[in-house]
Amino acid sequence: MKILHTSDWHIGRTFHTHSTLGHLRQVLDALVQAVRDHRIDVVAVAGDIFDSAMPSADSYTLLAAALREIREAGAQVVMTSGNHDSATRLGFQSEWARLAGIHVVTRPEQFLEPVTLQDEHGPVHFYGIPYLEPALIRHLYPDETLKTHEQVLTFVMRRIRADLAVRGGRSVVLSHCFAAGVAVAEATDVERDITAGGLDLVPVSVFTNPVFINDGFINDGAKSVGPDYVALGHIHGRAVLNDRVRYSGAPLHYSFSEAGKPRGGWLVDLGPGDGRGGHEAQIEWVDLPVPRRLSVLTGEIDALLTDDSFDEFTDDWVSAILTDQVRPLDGMRRLQKRFPHCVTLEHRPFIVVQSEVATYGERIYRQNDLEIVAGFLEFVRNGVGQTDFERDLVAEILAASDLLEVTE
Repeated sequence: MKILHTSDWHIGRTFHTHSTLGHLRQVLDALVQAVRDHRIDVVAVAGDIFDSAMPSADSYTLLAAALREIREAGAQVVMTSGNHDSATRLGFQSEWARLAGIHVVTRPEQFLEPVTLQDEHGPVHFYGIPYLEPALIRHLYPDETLKTHEQVLTFVMRRIRADLAVRGGRSVVLSHCFAAGVAVAEATDVERDITAGGLDLVPVSVFTNPVFINDGFINDGAKSVGPDYVALGHIHGRAVLNDRVRYSGAPLHYSFSEAGKPRGGWLVDLGPGDGRGGHEAQIEWVDLPVPRRLSVLTGEIDALLTDDSFDEFTDDWVSAILTDQVRPLDGMRRLQKRFPHCVTLEHRPFIVVQSEVATYGERIYRQNDLEIVAGFLEFVRNGVGQTDFERDLVAEILAASDLLEVTE
């Protein structure tokens, strides 16, 4: 069975106020073509289908079109809700969608209701774990301690292994979480905390540690069982935690911190297997197109505007870091004349003048008005003082002010 693992579509998200629906449509079209080219049987989407709990009508339209085209290309779909999704809205009419081969897992108890699909080697059970906020589900299992995401997923995986021991066959788990083994630095500003108090890490061992099953109960028994593949979502860059536990990342770049990271999904080819999580699937990366690159350009504004070496970035999303000693006037408007998709600007001067440690009163002690204005300009402009024109203009204004006071 061939499975394409993807996640974090974030339909409806904007990129610095710009809609991403058009670009996401291009990428999902390429995903559909990959389904055809590789003869994919199942597309597994591990959470964060939408970017918000209240998707727009256009977002629903895009999702419906993508799912319809995936089915027309020959694959079924298994998707779960993530922390950005409204489980209720995403799961609306999922009962009827299932009849068409679109399996949407959003209800807390559904982790024990696998989507079972058949190939020539027998059944493959897809255990979709919707995002389970501990505070919202612990009342369902009063005998369990479920205060953290780790505790929730440990409990869930224990139940899944027990269920799999009874069912037999191969299995795939979908989960939306921040698994330990991914550096915190790899999380971007788009990957918002999945708990109110911060990142709630889940050890990768929750998915991989062998558990021994005997007659469906956890104890010292006859065999160990576990998933043949774990499709994770939440991290927007691809990551391999081990051979069977991976992040696919998002299909689009949603932050400049993601610039340069490949976009695509994992093609997982499950062979016969033994249902014990010991089967080594054949896994390869499938690239998806990047509709518009993200580039971070650094330099003085005159160089960015005139140097031919920056020509290749004209059509990119651009984040400009200006190193001029003084912040240029009207910098964004000037940059957008050359880089129409420049969306952020940061002034990070190469030379930083350290001001003297002194109070305001000490800095202006025994200074006249001309000296005070000159010192102020030098202070706020990183050590660059007045021009001759500015000095003459200030003197003229101050002289006119003194004359006005005398006349009055």
